[in-house]
Amino acid sequence: MSVVQSVDNVALLPAYLAAGTAVLVLLADLLVARSRVTLATAAAGAAATALGAALVGGGDERRTFCVGPDCSYVFGGRAALVAAVVALLTLGVLALSGPLLRAGQSPTGEYCFLLACSMTGGVVLGAAGDLITLIVALETLTLPLYVLVGLRRDSLASAEAAVTFFVVSVVATTLTLLGAALLYAATGGLHLGRIGAILADRPDLLDLPLTTAAVALVVLGLAFKVAAVPFHAWAPATYDGAPLPVAAYLSTASKLGGVVALLAVVQHALPAGVTGPVLALLAVLTMTVGNLVALRQRRTVRLLAWSSVAQAGYILAPLGALALAAGRTADARTAAYAAAVAYAVFFVVLELAAFAALVALRPAGADGGTLDDLRGAARRHPWRAAALGLALVGLAGLPPGLAGLFAKVTVVRSLLDGGAGWLAVVVAVNAVIGLAYYLRLTATLWAAPTAAPAAAPAAGPAGTPGGDAPVVGSGGAPAVVPVRARTVGVVLAVATAAALVLGFAPQLVLDVAAR
Repeated sequence: MSVVQSVDNVALLPAYLAAGTAVLVLLADLLVARSRVTLATAAAGAAATALGAALVGGGDERRTFCVGPDCSYVFGGRAALVAAVVALLTLGVLALSGPLLRAGQSPTGEYCFLLACSMTGGVVLGAAGDLITLIVALETLTLPLYVLVGLRRDSLASAEAAVTFFVVSVVATTLTLLGAALLYAATGGLHLGRIGAILADRPDLLDLPLTTAAVALVVLGLAFKVAAVPFHAWAPATYDGAPLPVAAYLSTASKLGGVVALLAVVQHALPAGVTGPVLALLAVLTMTVGNLVALRQRRTVRLLAWSSVAQAGYILAPLGALALAAGRTADARTAAYAAAVAYAVFFVVLELAAFAALVALRPAGADGGTLDDLRGAARRHPWRAAALGLALVGLAGLPPGLAGLFAKVTVVRSLLDGGAGWLAVVVAVNAVIGLAYYLRLTATLWAAPTAAPAAAPAAGPAGTPGGDAPVVGSGGAPAVVPVRARTVGVVLAVATAAALVLGFAPQLVLDVAAR
């Protein structure tokens, strides 16, 4: 068998565009040294990456770096969907970051460069065909975020969040790498399809403690990345301490990357009979704990963080159907994988809309504040509050947020087709629990402001000085001072429009996710 690998540069075009964006941003910051030029370069590169992914993904599946039938890079419909979504999320976060960068809280060059590097990892991740490419791409997506979370100047809470995120992610990466090494020792393969074929042909390998430990470590290590319970504790503190645009990226692109990585190993490499029960348990714990703890939150970003944990449980739920024989038929497996990817896409669009609305309703450079800071926001800024309300209702799975409604219907249908009716009931019960905090926050936007005395400057997210002080409005109520940034309004409008379009045409996402 020849070990000479041919390189398909067309398949690699989206990765070239993403990596080239990072290089161009670095050069623009070095040679021009103007924030607007640097930001525009990053935005143009992200848009070009999304377009390149759509063009390449519109044709037949392309493979490169192949040895025999095993390929390290496979760019098909699902990889194109992931690459395009990650690039568009990066573009949206760059637009949301305008007020933060203009306020001088973060250096523009470093900020845009790190975001472009993270985008490169996300683009490659969807096409990864072996464990090495998968883990390297996932870490390329994650590593720049350690710095982005702590890049805000003079913020102790931001530094604490960055350290928390770094320590937990290092542990998760270590577990994943150890599991991959043990899996290679047990099977002698690194390509995902090759590992799956070996384990299917030799069921005796599953009886080895080495293989059991390898599968457990890989699944648990990737569970950290999606903030699945009990590996979730880092998420609320990290989201709340990070700048709002970075928190939006963590909650969307980073979450999507973790889901894609977990789905890749479960679909192609690891035996469904072993991973199915583990994923079912993780899904139940994640959605239940996330929803119950979200009920008690009073800070806006922490509420969104815990709701993001719960949403990860819904994403993992279809994979839990693999625990049953009925869920391991070809049609049931295809439906489960497509449902997980489609739900992740619907979720990140609604989550980006929620964060965009929050940025628009908060002062420039401020954190997410408390729920009381948003009380009566709809009376002052009805369109921005309406967009936030639509995103929250969509995340809850209620009309007119049809994207969220169809996402949950897709998950429940895949579970019923896989014979996991009990898990569908758990999803339905948790969806009802989630209504409580989503509708409470939505109602707060239209509630009458309560009279309150002028308060001293509030503490930051971690109880440290440096949080934004509430601005006192008429009648002594805290008033929300909105960000007057045109780019934030554009992101909010586009994300809301995308959520509405996906709600009326959800089958488009399902068809691409199933490819």
